Amino acid sequence: MFNVITKPAVTLTDAAAAKVREIVEAQGQENAGLRVYIAGGGCSGFKYGMALDNEAGPDDEVFEYNGLKVFIDSMSLPYLRGASVDYVDDALLGQGFKVENPNATSTCGCGSSFSASEGGAEGAATSGGGCGTGGGGGCGSGGCGS
Repeated sequence: MFNVITKPAVTLTDAAAAKVREIVEAQGQENAGLRVYIAGGGCSGFKYGMALDNEAGPDDEVFEYNGLKVFIDSMSLPYLRGASVDYVDDALLGQGFKVENPNATSTCGCGSSFSASEGGAEGAATSGGGCGTGGGGGCGSGGCGS
């Protein structure tokens, strides 16, 4: 079973929520929510991931942002607590989801991977990073090796 928590650990900007809804609608997955997670990899140790998901897993925390469900697994939650997900459309840098994560101690040049202090995510400096145009994955420029 999962818990529904009213105060989200991760926030979405209006632009990010609108883009996720657009993707959900385009793919015909009206009941889908956004899964935000971290995984090992990238050039800084961890990388961000995002995907559409229709239901929570057994160890997920579920947050709701203006009617949009956001799923975060228990392993990713400490590293994402306090983070903000935005969708940016920059003429020079392109478009994609950007994660501002107060738990990241450093990020790599591609922006989709980060490192956190040893012993978890507490007490780390503020830093940001982004995920490429597909909303989840490598840098697209070959710098991460992810």
